[in-house]
This record gives sequence, C-alpha cells and structure tokens, in this order.
Amino acid sequence: MSDWLRNPASLFDVRGKVAIVTGASGAFGSLAAQVLAGAGAKLLLAAGNKAELEKVAAECRDLGAEVAVANLRPSTEEGCEAITEAAIAAFGEIDILVVASGMNAPAPIVDMPLEQFERIMDANVTDSWLMSKSVGKRMIARARGGKIVLMSSARGKLGHPGGYSAYCASKSAIDGLTKALGCEWGKYAITVNAIAPTVFRSALTAWMFEADEKATAVRNGFLARVPLGRLGEPEDLAGPLLFLCSRASDFYTGHILDADGGYSAG
Repeated sequence: MSDWLRNPASLFDVRGKVAIVTGASGAFGSLAAQVLAGAGAKLLLAAGNKAELEKVAAECRDLGAEVAVANLRPSTEEGCEAITEAAIAAFGEIDILVVASGMNAPAPIVDMPLEQFERIMDANVTDSWLMSKSVGKRMIARARGGKIVLMSSARGKLGHPGGYSAYCASKSAIDGLTKALGCEWGKYAITVNAIAPTVFRSALTAWMFEADEKATAVRNGFLARVPLGRLGEPEDLAGPLLFLCSRASDFYTGHILDADGGYSAG
C-alpha cells in the first residue's frame, strides 16, 4: 500500500520547502506568503514596498516560518537574479516560486497612453516571464523538479467594460505563458500553473463588501453571474495555492485554476 494512502494529507505537505513569493506586500502575495508560512515552508519574500514587506515578513515569522526578504521588484533581469540568489544564499535551494506581483490601472483604450499599457504588460507579463526564467534555470540545473505558480484572472478569459484592455490582455498572456512553460518544462518535472480569481476580500476590494447603496448595487450586479452567490474570501485561494505548490499537483501542469465561484463557467 502506498504511504500516502495512510495519510492523504501528506500530499499537500510543503514543510521545509523553500518558496520565493514576489509581490509579497500585495493582496495575493501577502496571502500566499502567510499560507506557505503556516504550512511550514521557508520563505524568501520580495516586494518594492519595504515597510509593507517587513510587516508581512513579521506576520510569517509569527506563524513559525523561517523568512528572508529582498526589497526588490522583479522588473529587470538583474532584479530577478538578485531575488533568486537571495533565496539560494538564505536557504540553499528553491522548490517553489509564486509570482504575485502585478498591477492594474484601468482607462478606456482611447484615453490610455502607450506608456500606461506598457507598464501594465510589463508588471503582469514581463516580470512573470523574467522571474520564471531566473528560477526555472536553477530548478533545471538542480534536476529535482519544482513548482511555479503565476497569477492570472478571470479577465484572462472574459472582457470587462471598465477600461481593462491592458489588464485583460496581460492576463490572457499569463494564461499563454503558463501553458507554454508547462509544456516546455514538463520533462524537468517542473509544474507551471496559474490561479485565476475574480473578486476576493482584500484592502483593494473591501469597499465591495460594504453595505452601502453603491457597493450593494455593484456587488449584486456582479453576483448575478456567480453561481455560488458570494464574493471570494482569502481562504478560497489558500487551498488552490497549497495544491499547486505541493506534490498533490505533480500530474497537473499548464493549467489555469479558476478560483471564481463558477463565474467563468457561466
């Protein structure tokens, strides 16, 4: 009998694994950091906001994790190499990469400067490509496999009337990158997957959870397309993240996991 049958929860065990989380001061990045910390992983947290980065690092240490930080964004090849080397210097290896860095700045396409479009594409796509390249080559050289998780969105599949031409395009590109790397790196036992949420509770979306008239109208309009009938909570992303970072997903690569309450099924 296989050992995991005696303890199926062991499939999700990431204790002692070394994880890099970029964008660790953001809504999903801080959640990812804390989930992995609570699950026993060792963490290299990277973000450009030093104060918020240190705050998240302290929260992860309170959960019992070993934590190192790099006050860097993955916006250049040199920066990504520095983040990767910081993880190796701190812990000797890298098992997991979560690219949670990104941005959105909505505007109608006719009003959006090219520079704004390029910033969104760089933050959401180029940074993910650069960080995956930097960590991936170390994983390939080590020959022990690895887990890479990128950040997509329901907007990678569906449009939005609120000036999302750059954001939707960037998340569609993340879906393509996930599939391409999943195919390219399968022979190295490196899985590459993405999580695609809709609205989940965070500092940025807290207003949608309020009881005032405007928030209620927006929320009800959105929920009319969500089969499960509610907005997302942080724990709704925690499970998919842990799945994609653990050996439970060893036969799962090149996929976009829609953590959206059924929104994209409608």
